[in-house]
Amino acid sequence: MAQQRTNVATFKGNPITLVGPELKVGDTAPDFRLSKNLLEEATLQDFAGKIKLISVVPSLDTGVCDAQTRRFNEEAASLGDDVVILTVSADLPFAQARWCGAAGVDRVVTLSDYKDNSFGQAYGVLINEFKLDHRSVFVIDKDNKITYVEYLSEMTEHPNYENAIAAVKALL
Repeated sequence: MAQQRTNVATFKGNPITLVGPELKVGDTAPDFRLSKNLLEEATLQDFAGKIKLISVVPSLDTGVCDAQTRRFNEEAASLGDDVVILTVSADLPFAQARWCGAAGVDRVVTLSDYKDNSFGQAYGVLINEFKLDHRSVFVIDKDNKITYVEYLSEMTEHPNYENAIAAVKALL
């Protein structure tokens, strides 16, 4: 069974249990297998040679997740072709595509952890109580080393957008 961390995060002030390791700067990013759609998957290797900003949200259909994804979509325009922004949630791929179309979000890659929550477990963001992924941000360099990590202590708060973007720019 995956490692569980308790009392490290809350949802509306109530403790939640995160499953998996707490990744740190300097760690090698764990590989993942996420759904692009029902038939196609993506792995970390699919983004080889790129700087990766992984924005993790519980569900695109909530206010903070919506704002977080829109903000990183806007930032993507100024970061260039060496950077890819991935938004990971447990939403179904259909819901992700629908949301992106309605929101006009076209610069981030949405990937779904709905099948087995393996990304959530590998990155230490799976919320045991909800089977959703906890809000967090990871910046990973071209060699798959983690250079920035932010696990939010309260799930309903916004990440530090400026620090995450600065971490990406430091790698350019």
